Amino acid sequence: MHNSIKQFPAFSLTRLLKTVFAPKPGERVALLIDLPDPMMMKDYLFLRDAGLTIQRLAYEVFYQGLKNGGLAELGLQGGDLFAYQITGGSNLDLPDRVLDARGRKLSFERDIYPRSNILLCISTCSATAPLTAFAKRFGFRGATLHGLNEIILRTGLAVDYEEVSRGAEKLRLGLTRADSFEIDFEVAQRKLTLKLSCGRQEAQKSHGLCRGEKPDVANLPAGEVYFVPEGAEGSFPLRYEDGTIGLMTVARGRIQSAALLRGQPSVVEAHQAKLARDPVTGELGELGFGTQELPPAGRDIQDEKILGTFHVATGRSDHLGGKLTPDRFADRQNATHDDILFSPTKTPEIRVPQVRMQREGGTVVVLEHFQPSVYLRQLLAS
Repeated sequence: MHNSIKQFPAFSLTRLLKTVFAPKPGERVALLIDLPDPMMMKDYLFLRDAGLTIQRLAYEVFYQGLKNGGLAELGLQGGDLFAYQITGGSNLDLPDRVLDARGRKLSFERDIYPRSNILLCISTCSATAPLTAFAKRFGFRGATLHGLNEIILRTGLAVDYEEVSRGAEKLRLGLTRADSFEIDFEVAQRKLTLKLSCGRQEAQKSHGLCRGEKPDVANLPAGEVYFVPEGAEGSFPLRYEDGTIGLMTVARGRIQSAALLRGQPSVVEAHQAKLARDPVTGELGELGFGTQELPPAGRDIQDEKILGTFHVATGRSDHLGGKLTPDRFADRQNATHDDILFSPTKTPEIRVPQVRMQREGGTVVVLEHFQPSVYLRQLLAS
């Protein structure tokens, strides 16, 4: 990963919203948070819980920032805060019930989506996939900022997203229409390789700009080039939340089995049982490369956007243009989209000597030991 010390401007909520959305005067904005008990939204009772740091930042930075001059400066209306029940998983469908600060029970589909032009979701679990589906139905634009913390505010949300968009496009053009990517791993005295087929598809980018009439939901911080793989073969290591490392065997685009490499056998056994019950949970639905010079924030939403890192994801892929929708899972509670991030800070036990792209009959090195290759550096410098 590139280690230059970058200076970031002070965070400005109005500059961020202007750049990302280019809002028109009179458009209505709403803020969403998730809570373990949505009744804590009444009279902002959740502010008494010191553990709800994401929701506190949503209130102090975004809600108060809009109410104390931001709405007027941007010419926007609304700015109210609403809460829904934490879903408990990345990109699971949202409940329809939502509460306002008076404790009134409202409906997303009846009261929020149809009356909003811009939605900001500052939550514990990612809501990008469900909100993208609703944006297409109701015509709003939005941004998901799950896992928000102070580092993200000072860095990943303080950058100029015009510049981020330009950089992401340079890398997108340099990677688009690839035939496949090969990733070499070294872990626990094992050497593994995962090959992901892309079928010469157009690469997509998460670049933070969500403007115009087209319904869309941005992921902030942004800065990523990604593919929805058409197939995958080989093997790769997966680091579970407790530090256990499993060996994933991949065939026909899916994880077929999980075996223990290091750590707790019960963790891998539970994963193997889930794969047996609901095989589509192992489908590889994304390959993404970070494009930004950012410090690690300890949250995947920022750390996967860092140049030199990459991630694969399992599960739901419809919000990325893939075909795996929640109805195809045996249990809708399994219909998550789970990013598996590889970076020096997230997976220090796993080495990645090289990531290679096959395109037009040739092979190009993309990353080496979490450092962007000369090829990527030249693209960014162009």
